[in-house]
Amino acid sequence: MKTIAIVGGGFAGTTLLRALDGRLPADYELLLVSEESYTTFNPMLAEAVGASVFPEQVVAPIRQMIRSARFVMGRVIAVDPRRRTLRCETLAGILDQRFEHLVLAFGNRARLDLVPGLAEHGLALKTVGDAMHIRNMVLRRVARIELETDAAVRARLGHFIVIGGGFSGVETAGELVDCLASIHRYYPRVAARELRVTLLQDQPRLLLELSERLAHAAHTSLAGRGVDVRTNARARAVGERGVMLADSEFLSAATVICTIGTRPNALIERMLLPTERGRIVVNPDLSVAGVPGIWAIGDCALVTNARDGKSAPTTAQFAMREAKCAGANLLATLAARPTRAFSYRTRGSMAAIGRRKGVADILGIPLAGLPAWLLWRAYYLWQMPTLGRKVRIFVEWTWGMFFPNDITHLRFTRSHEHDDGAGANDNRGADARPLARVANGN
Repeated sequence: MKTIAIVGGGFAGTTLLRALDGRLPADYELLLVSEESYTTFNPMLAEAVGASVFPEQVVAPIRQMIRSARFVMGRVIAVDPRRRTLRCETLAGILDQRFEHLVLAFGNRARLDLVPGLAEHGLALKTVGDAMHIRNMVLRRVARIELETDAAVRARLGHFIVIGGGFSGVETAGELVDCLASIHRYYPRVAARELRVTLLQDQPRLLLELSERLAHAAHTSLAGRGVDVRTNARARAVGERGVMLADSEFLSAATVICTIGTRPNALIERMLLPTERGRIVVNPDLSVAGVPGIWAIGDCALVTNARDGKSAPTTAQFAMREAKCAGANLLATLAARPTRAFSYRTRGSMAAIGRRKGVADILGIPLAGLPAWLLWRAYYLWQMPTLGRKVRIFVEWTWGMFFPNDITHLRFTRSHEHDDGAGANDNRGADARPLARVANGN
């Protein structure tokens, strides 16, 4: 059997999987390799931070998407484009796999070295594990305020700073302020005024991807709910006690969340593929320039949109469209037909900015508030695989609309950690395995 291998289980990889599964010639097999057994709906991570949704509601098990393809949970450590082989670390050891075509769709990684001190004192928001760690951190901060008597320490513990005014930053700030407003009633020794959220954006306005009108609506909504929105405010350094701004103003805070900056996957450098700005250079049909049999889509690829001649943005919407185009081109290549260039006109953009609040630009029609939020949730529900999962999440989301945010501190302390005293003070095990049930494909 000849193999078409896909590396990466994100939006791009799983969309391509569904586009090709069951449609290949009889002498071909489809293989997906991913480090995780689920795909993460990254735009919903902010809602997991704010406890508006549970972690299993922002992931989808890959095995539930498969009809006849093969799935391997493992990390690709080497690719030989000339010999058309890949090597990956799996649960059973090293696996060497030969391929006829290889599609790289492994996205990118969080980057925390853009601001001095951010790597040591900041919290990245890139994965479900990040979201659950931040959520637990927020709950611990509020619980600790109840026990503190020093006013300065209480103020620092209750201040949460979000760096980045793009989609992720705005969504996180909105979710945080709504979460704090919802849960502080359960902490009677914490006053509402002691819980603050600041959003730092080094540009003149928020959400540069959206129109100025919608950016203003988002700004107004956040400010109206108590978020200190600061535009043209650049973080110069991050420390244990807060953030120093470029104008030398110091913001005292115990928690700094970073939603800016990405870096390429280390596999790109080891493959020695043509790159630009850390992304793989591809031809108009999404095949890698000068390397036959290799394709790249999603955040790891530098894709030119034939519709406007500009680089395609690294969003879920474009990643999925690139995957569908790559799937059609792979099938065309196997049938010795000509391929086509990637061309796509965006349908719009959406952002959830808190509990039942959002902004959206759909086909040029601006929406804000509850209608935008409902549309945003409907879109991601539609993307979930299998009818059963859609129904389950719809019921849970509907139920959650009428009740306060969950305040459960999700610890996964094992029995021996209780025995040796680690369970009381050591939180290393609390956030390490928040998705054990989902990761096992259940």
